Formats: sequence, C-alpha cells, structure tokens
Amino acid sequence: MNIFVIGATGFVGGALARHLSTEGHTVTGLARTEPAAGTLDSQGITPVAADLEERRPAVIKAAQAADAVIYAAQADPLQETATVQDLTQALTGTDKTLIFLSGNGVLIQRTAGAWSPDVFAEDDPFTPEPLADFRKAAEDTVLAAAQDGLRAMVIRPGLIWGPGDHGHVSMVYQSVAVTGAACYIGQGLNTYSHVHIDDVTRLFSLALEGGRPGGLYHAVAGETPNRWIAERVAADLGVKTRSLTPQEATGVWGEFGALIMAVSGRIRAVRAPQDLGWQPQHTDMLTMIGEERLRRLATPAA
Repeated sequence: MNIFVIGATGFVGGALARHLSTEGHTVTGLARTEPAAGTLDSQGITPVAADLEERRPAVIKAAQAADAVIYAAQADPLQETATVQDLTQALTGTDKTLIFLSGNGVLIQRTAGAWSPDVFAEDDPFTPEPLADFRKAAEDTVLAAAQDGLRAMVIRPGLIWGPGDHGHVSMVYQSVAVTGAACYIGQGLNTYSHVHIDDVTRLFSLALEGGRPGGLYHAVAGETPNRWIAERVAADLGVKTRSLTPQEATGVWGEFGALIMAVSGRIRAVRAPQDLGWQPQHTDMLTMIGEERLRRLATPAA
C-alpha cells in the first residue's frame, strides 16, 4: 500500500512512518524543510516538500496519489482545520483511506489535580475541552466524510509514551531541575490514560487493514495518577515530592504545561479490541523511571 503520512517528522508520525515502512508499505512523508527531507530519505521514506500553509496544495496532491493518508501532525488550529477540510473534499468519492490522529485531550476535565471518576468510551457523550474545540470539529469532519465514499477513521489515544516522548514522566523530571522536588498539582490524583507508542502504531496497522468507515477507536493501556509518577521520580533521584498550586505550576511548566498536568483525561478502549483485535502490550508507563535521558532533564540549566 502507498501511504502518505502528514506529520512524518514528529514523535508519533515519525514512529508511524517507520513502522509502516518496515511492514513493507511504500511510505511518503511531509517534510517542511530540507533537513527534515534528508532525515526521512535516510529512513527509506520518500519526502514530500510541502507544508500546511502556503504549500498545502502539494500536500493534497500527495494525498490524492496515495492509497491511504494518515494525518498525525501537530499543527495550529487554523492550519489543521483547513487541511482536514481540503483532505476530505479532495478524497471524497475515491474510496481511499484517511485516518486522523486525535487524542483524549478533546475530553479532558479541569480538576486542578483532583480525582475524577469519569471515564469515557468511544460512544459516551462528553463536553469538549474549549482549547480542543478545533480538534473535535476535525474529528467530526473526518467521520462525516465516511458517508461520502471515503474510508475515514479517527484514532483517539491517551497520553503516548515511549522512547523520546515528552509526556508526564518527563515533565515531572523537569520539575526537579526547577524546584529541586518532583512536583504534581494539588492532590496529584488527576489521571491521564496512557498508551505506548508501539501499541499505537500497531493499532494504525490494524485500522488500515480492517477498520470500518466512520470508525472511532480509543487506544489506552493504563492509568497513573500524577502523584504516583512524582513519588517514583522522587525515589529515583533521592529528592522529595511537592504539591504545587496551579499558579506555581505555571512557573515550572508554562501555562499550557500547567494545564496538562492539572487535568483528568480518562478513556476506555472498547471498539479497538472488539472490532480490530487490538490489545496493548505495554501497560506500565512507570517502567521508564530511571532512564538516563529522563534523569538528565532533572539537572538544572547552567
């Protein structure tokens, strides 16, 4: 299969492109710069020189030439909205495959570090996070296109972790460099469902092979409250834990990082196991604790 990956130089899109290439697919990937194109070429992935703004027509042309398109970019809201609209319009009636990578960020709850009992399966109603309204709208656009001769699907994973990630564990290590302690917000009982990058790439392969038009698939393997993460990081580094107020957290992680570390985002995967036979193989995010790349994040800047 000829697969075009939008976001092929990112953490998730890059892993997807490499995974699909090793499975024997012909993979092309969006490259915004010459260095990015060189990186893709060295990995056996054919670069497409384009971007999601001025050179978006080249993106659509590459999508039309492929058998399947995966959108795994982390673009700004305007670029993402316009690209998804252009993709669905260009691919309507072709019976090609379009898979949109979303995330459980669309349904997070602002709990300020408190526990939430709410957990959402694919069909459960929820109030979208205002900052992710554009992403939920993109999901809806993709799924609606499945009624018009496009094999369109959405994959909505939890926090994706694995080699080179920048998720909650790495953020707790970073907090040690700033404060001298492993930090969480409030009670630290807020929980963000998580899944390993290798399990995500396998789910995409299964969706390409047998996913149904209009399918929405959650990907989740486990849950770990932020305070538990902080306690394990503290034990690894021999430091104390510390609860931060939301205001203090902004000084440690920035405004957006503080938001992410304060929310709950719990999901259940129902359709992926039932429809595609997907089961996660990596269920313990805390196995990363102690990695040297993470420990380096705890060193204060000179």
